[in-house]
Amino acid sequence: MLRLKEKDKPIVQKLLSSGCCARCVLRFCCVSVQAAYRKPPQETLEELRAFVCGDTEKNGEPREAPEGSAESHDVASHDATVSEPHGAPPNKRVKLEPDGSDAPEEEDAAAVVEPKDEEPSVCVACLGILQELCSPAEAAKISERVKAEKYEFDSLVLSVSLPAQLCVREHSCWLHVKKELREKSMAVDKDDVVQVKEAFKWTMQSLVAKELGGVAVVTRSPFEVGVEFTHPETDADCHFLATACGDCFRPTKNKQSVFTRMAVVKALEKISDAVFLKHYASPPAPPKSSCSPQNIQCLHTCVFIAGRYNKFSRSLPQTPWVIDGERRMESSVEELIAAPVLSSFRADGFNFSSSGREDVDVRTLGNGRPFAMELLNPHRSKLSNVDMKQLQETINNSSDKIRVRDLQIVSREAMSRMKEGEEDKTKSYTALVWTQKPIGSQDIAFIDDIKDLTLDQKTPLRVLHRRALAVRQRVVHRMNARFLDPHHFLLQLQTQAGTYIKEFVHGDFGRTKPNMCVLLDTHTDILELDVESVDVDWPPSIPE
Repeated sequence: MLRLKEKDKPIVQKLLSSGCCARCVLRFCCVSVQAAYRKPPQETLEELRAFVCGDTEKNGEPREAPEGSAESHDVASHDATVSEPHGAPPNKRVKLEPDGSDAPEEEDAAAVVEPKDEEPSVCVACLGILQELCSPAEAAKISERVKAEKYEFDSLVLSVSLPAQLCVREHSCWLHVKKELREKSMAVDKDDVVQVKEAFKWTMQSLVAKELGGVAVVTRSPFEVGVEFTHPETDADCHFLATACGDCFRPTKNKQSVFTRMAVVKALEKISDAVFLKHYASPPAPPKSSCSPQNIQCLHTCVFIAGRYNKFSRSLPQTPWVIDGERRMESSVEELIAAPVLSSFRADGFNFSSSGREDVDVRTLGNGRPFAMELLNPHRSKLSNVDMKQLQETINNSSDKIRVRDLQIVSREAMSRMKEGEEDKTKSYTALVWTQKPIGSQDIAFIDDIKDLTLDQKTPLRVLHRRALAVRQRVVHRMNARFLDPHHFLLQLQTQAGTYIKEFVHGDFGRTKPNMCVLLDTHTDILELDVESVDVDWPPSIPE
């Protein structure tokens, strides 16, 4: 049964007479019982007609009340006032005449409350969304689209995008019953009205779940199925607001129309009732057609993959190397890792990030460099430990230029730990250094004693095109020099993350101070550089 009270009758009467569908009548009566919206709309309509005509059973006959009782008097009073609503569609014969007109014959009264075979034509409030667009047939269409996309999921959330003009029609219907609410001293606010979105979800969730074999349709899920509705016929319903509240509608680059839902809601909050009614009918004019389901879109939230990589090639960039629109290298670390991952998770795309980056001619050795991938709209979101291990092996077997380890799925929140280490942690390097002046082992022995050397590094010339000009202070915590021959030695360093090692060795025309040229009093240059370790304790290591 519908949870309606005696004082709701005039409201129900007004809404039905105005062309509102059964579910919209419930919405404006603030019925928030979800089960009420799941009932067949024709059944709800019959109950509403019976309700306004005096507590009628489904067979159309009035329920008998004890003779002489107050209830008996009320039923008789309602039966005596049933008549054809003024200006209402033929199938909405439910209005009670307020002027106390003569009671119809008994046969006529019974005919008035007899339910019709079909629900009224397109609703003036929801534009058909809560009518034929909220049915088992539509649920079947949604589920067919979901099945065709071949996602793997345990639950889904159903979302709906509505045309902005629906807000205008809602406001018009609200003003239509507002006076009646005041007269009945009903403490109801516009915010208490159940939104079309909510009513749609309450009705469709169980239908979609049934079509998908019992999959849970919930309020929060990483997998979202969105239904978008449009109604070109009533697009102009919003246009008067641009004149009445022009400051609410401003063109934006990414929007095709200024009449966005948010802008319309903002305008309706500002406009007075008198100005609104001057420009727009209340109740709204009946539409000729229902909304159209414009698009059904499936979208899974991002999945995050983390691990560490080693790079063994001196001719492999970290990311695709494109200069002036021309690709310079055949592949990259990013692409070698991403291809198998995308295939396994069946994602639409990805974003790659890492804890710092090495130059194309620099190897990354040791335990590798932490990296993470954000997978966009993955159709598969879960892999077992065995599957992840197999994915890691697939990457490693695809090329001898890289190797990954500790590959795992992580949370979005965990991603921040990788970035935290970029500037605060330390990194270790080995550099092959050339000296212009011949040296002996004794000439470089002092380097081992240098601790916590502070450098002032002006943005290197080689990265000035992509990094702001600034002087950055970095610390070389310790160094060790190993003599090779009169013109070469190996330099091992542990430095603050973000230190430019190449520039520390050759000086970058004096842009890094001090530098190895100054320390050795000869021109020096770097021939090879390896990253030995990136001291970021993330992601957690996985035993081999």
